[in-house]
Amino acid sequence: MKVRMTKDAFDLNEALGHIAVPEAGGYVFFLGRVRNESHGRRVRKLVYEAYEEMAEAEMERIRKEALERFPILDMLIWHRYGELEVGEDTILIIASGRHRKEAFEACSWAIDEVKRRVPVWKREITDEGTFWIEGDRVVPEK
Repeated sequence: MKVRMTKDAFDLNEALGHIAVPEAGGYVFFLGRVRNESHGRRVRKLVYEAYEEMAEAEMERIRKEALERFPILDMLIWHRYGELEVGEDTILIIASGRHRKEAFEACSWAIDEVKRRVPVWKREITDEGTFWIEGDRVVPEK
């Protein structure tokens, strides 16, 4: 499965197995994790909510666009949802290419597109309260 919304932790070897081919000379992994600080506040956990079917469809569109835009061999995009503690993985993108440069460029482009286009919403649970994160905007929960 090259595109997936899941509540389960990622298995990096399983993920790589979905796109590994002998032609690939480079695999670039982007692994996002819950960090313990955001906007100067101590983060206790994140809650990701998603419209699963729509999110997977949009991630598949991003994957296909990446394959058209960059000379890569393949791409995998997995995103978690639900309550995630500090240190837990949130998103995994792997781009494979014959060479590293195109894989790096495709991976960087893909994470920006996922954050911009995929219907996944993030709440930060902090010591100061709960906040919705909308791009670079922080909105206190009422």
